[in-house]
Amino acid sequence: MESFEIDFAALLSQYGPNILFAIITLVVGLWIAGLLTKLTKKLLVKADVETALQTFLASLVSILLKVMVYITALTVLGVAMTSFIAILAAAGFAIGLALSGTLQNFAGGVMILLFKPFKVGHFIDAQGHMGTVKEIQIFTTILKTPDNKTIIIPNGPLSTGSLTNFSVEPTRRVDWTFGIGYGDDVDKATEVIKRLLAEDERVLKDPEPFIAVKELGDSSVDFTVRAWVNAPDFWGVFFRMNELVYKTFDKEGLSIPFPQRDVHIYNEK
Repeated sequence: MESFEIDFAALLSQYGPNILFAIITLVVGLWIAGLLTKLTKKLLVKADVETALQTFLASLVSILLKVMVYITALTVLGVAMTSFIAILAAAGFAIGLALSGTLQNFAGGVMILLFKPFKVGHFIDAQGHMGTVKEIQIFTTILKTPDNKTIIIPNGPLSTGSLTNFSVEPTRRVDWTFGIGYGDDVDKATEVIKRLLAEDERVLKDPEPFIAVKELGDSSVDFTVRAWVNAPDFWGVFFRMNELVYKTFDKEGLSIPFPQRDVHIYNEK
């Protein structure tokens, strides 16, 4: 009995401080990990990050912090963690190589949800496709084209490539090119175009519409016409103006020429 008490005292004397420090490290570390997880959630909510991404990132941060706390506690206890960490690193590297494309798309999804270059409902042009954003998922973004096709784009290239967002600004500029025949009255054509723009309530008065002769083409005198509208009215104004110009020019005696070529025939005697 005496030898057992001596051995127990020796073990307690040798490992007791390490066990105590390990317990303290575990308790304090988990408490700090909880605080940092809550802080992460608050920051994500404040940044107006998507709810699904908030939950995922908060869980990821919580798991990583807890793993670090456990590893630290085991190290304080005296457990050799070098080999264990090396095995984890090798396994992580192998998994990363196998899932490199998926991880790239995941990272792209996180970047899109954090920095919000576009939102659900925006009309964008990206990766050779145009459409309205229907869903932004962790790995892919889903577009709906104007002719009702569904386009699924991986978030990796979508987050790093060029992108045009047509829905960010509240107004857009509509551009036309109209031509009249040589010999037609340029001033009259300008007045007709100006009147048609003024009669359309969707065309904004500020900035003022711009009308000017663009070039003297092969078969026509071409006008550049620019007008600003609210973004939802863009296509309606564009198509309506084309129709009105065609009908009104004809009534006003202004010709809309088409490509033509004069052929001269010489008879040789």
